[in-house]
Amino acid sequence: MVEQEKRMLVVMAHPDDETFGMAGTIARYVDEGVKVHLICTTNGDVGAAAPEMMQGYSSVAEMRLAELACAAETLGLAEVYTFGYRDSGMPGMPDNEHPDCLVAADPDVVVGKIVKVIREVHPQVVVTFDPYGGYGHPDHIATHQAAVKAFDAAANPNAYPEQIVAGLRAYRPQKLYFTTFDKTWLRFAVWLFSLMGHDPERMGRNKDINMREITGWETPIHARVKTGPYRQIVQQARECHASQLGGLSPTRLSRMLSHLFSGVQECYMRACPSVNGGGPEHDLFDGVVPGD
Repeated sequence: MVEQEKRMLVVMAHPDDETFGMAGTIARYVDEGVKVHLICTTNGDVGAAAPEMMQGYSSVAEMRLAELACAAETLGLAEVYTFGYRDSGMPGMPDNEHPDCLVAADPDVVVGKIVKVIREVHPQVVVTFDPYGGYGHPDHIATHQAAVKAFDAAANPNAYPEQIVAGLRAYRPQKLYFTTFDKTWLRFAVWLFSLMGHDPERMGRNKDINMREITGWETPIHARVKTGPYRQIVQQARECHASQLGGLSPTRLSRMLSHLFSGVQECYMRACPSVNGGGPEHDLFDGVVPGD
């Protein structure tokens, strides 16, 4: 490992979260020489897929992990760590009760897995979901909670001491960000869908996304990363996840509208260090010391 290089760890839940959430940011930093690593905690087993998409694959999980590998190569990710948990599905689904799903896993074990990657990679910047998981998905929320705990635990040599014995050293990243987006355009979409006779509280492919509820979750925007030059790469990464392009998630819709009216950018809340006034950042590596 070259200690002077910049490194970022992205902690997401499903194959496609890295692309539909922050592909532009990843592409930008890879282009700038940052080593971007990705953790994907589940295999995306519950994601819907048209029958023709399954040709050559024995399961949805196998197909979606292949799509992730395609997107990772397109975006230039340095490494992808898959934890292999089963997709938990949306709240109230029978999949929530599956013993192999992420929300049924021992949280301490999940945190330990993330801690191990942090201690191996030494990222200065870690990015994960906001506390609501973008739109309330249980896997997003569980991944957020585990990543936040791991951010602190990785620096504690008494946490997961077996990793220290195995040769890893305690390490604390310098900055922690949560993905978020400007809710203005989502509120407009809620109004528009209502006007068109659609129920904004029952959206998505499975009618299990409450767009009105999402607009009530306010996450401050502390960083706005310009990603306009990387539109083509982002589109190519999206096409890798062809099986998931049939639906329109609230975050995808909001970004589409905000990009249309205000230029291409991706937004983040800075959780650590805390923000004390000032304008928004435009670089997640502002103030980072590369050698740390």
